[in-house]
Amino acid sequence: MKYYLHLFLFILLFASCSKENIVEDSNQDLTSKELTIFFVNDVHGQIDNFSKVKNIVEKERIETNVLITSGGDLFSGNPIVDNHPEKGYPMIDIMNDIGFDIAVLGNHEFDYGEEVLENRMEQSEFEWVCANVDMNATTVPEPWEYKTITVDNIKVTFLGLVETDGKVDATIPSTHPWKVQNFTFQRPENVISKYANVKEKENSDLYIALSHLGYDKSWSLGDVQLAMQYPYFDLIIGGHSHQIINTTINDIPIFQAGSYLNKLGKIKMTLVDKKIESINCTIIDLNNYSEYDSELQAKIDEYNNLPYFDEVIGYSEVYHSKTEVGCFVVEALKSQMSADISFQNTGGIRASLNQGDITKKEIFEISPFNNGTIVYTMTVAEIKDFLIGSAAGFYYAGVYIEQLNNELIISDLSGNILYDAANLQVGVIDYIPAVYDSYFPQQGAVQSLTDAETIITYLENTSSSINYSGSNNYFKYKR
Repeated sequence: MKYYLHLFLFILLFASCSKENIVEDSNQDLTSKELTIFFVNDVHGQIDNFSKVKNIVEKERIETNVLITSGGDLFSGNPIVDNHPEKGYPMIDIMNDIGFDIAVLGNHEFDYGEEVLENRMEQSEFEWVCANVDMNATTVPEPWEYKTITVDNIKVTFLGLVETDGKVDATIPSTHPWKVQNFTFQRPENVISKYANVKEKENSDLYIALSHLGYDKSWSLGDVQLAMQYPYFDLIIGGHSHQIINTTINDIPIFQAGSYLNKLGKIKMTLVDKKIESINCTIIDLNNYSEYDSELQAKIDEYNNLPYFDEVIGYSEVYHSKTEVGCFVVEALKSQMSADISFQNTGGIRASLNQGDITKKEIFEISPFNNGTIVYTMTVAEIKDFLIGSAAGFYYAGVYIEQLNNELIISDLSGNILYDAANLQVGVIDYIPAVYDSYFPQQGAVQSLTDAETIITYLENTSSSINYSGSNNYFKYKR
């Protein structure tokens, strides 16, 4: 009898232990999950290679689970997109066609203004994320701070962040300040800690920072600093700095795919128990990839079929670097606006210029932001205050500027020193007084043409070819 009693107790104990083990194991998901994430960043309106992207993505979808992401700056850089009757729409239309899943708002998403951004976001069949912007009482849709997307049985959460380095005395992205005056931005480092436990809250397999911060910054938060100071993420997909990045910082993989849709990032990974077991990133050179989706290419060809942009308006005797283009642009602005002096910020020059015929499209590629133009009456002393106080670099035309120790000397083109009380007509794009508003008069003579239109008009009204080879009319005050 004792034998049977002992046997019964043993069986009961074994069953209890086995049951506990089963419960404990059920809390772990040891299933291997395969996922491919494609990513682009800083496309800036370049649409031609998207038919290749679709071909690559569709092939991968046959093999495994796929997500497609954008690291921001979809707009500003291609006249076909930027000057479409619905500004930016070709980009959204094509991304919808491919089946993009999610995008972070980049600084150049704000370039077109509130109404256009509202329309493009509403037309998007993919999600938008950005945790450090509030659209306030505008009608622009509020992006998600973070968004979880499920593909098959894999839950992936994306947190969006945009840089806010656009103005010294304000917290805004690097866009025209007048275009974002009704939005509120926070420094990304002031909001990230609120999202430390999002992965657990969402019960996600993967937590990704979809970042438009730039890679590495000494003055503010970049992806390197994000990984070091806020190690909440399984990986970071970045943008803004136009780099090719495939590295690991603080055990967090960081990726970026260059710019202008020359490259496509492809991350293949295996997930086990909400952790990355293996990961491999390939940066695909789209310019050397030959296959494409023919239907999407037909749509792209239709968008590109705009003869207006192919009109020849001038001739370039030599290839011009961006610096030499900047020197040409300020001369064109000064001449066309009948100013004594003109300035152009370096970030406003977005392309070099090839030797040969100059087309309207090339000018819109050089100056893609459709900035307004304005002429101010300023004293030489006020111009010096602007150059010293802004501590920024500018191309300039109409005078000579030199720094002697801490003093600025401004002379006319004959070498005569201009004294501080002298008045000059200063022609600029309106982005400059919007960013450096404390240095410019409240009122100026607003011109009827944008910067690109002004340059085009200048070329149409001059019979001379252009040659700014070796020109370097650039000044930045050295402290």
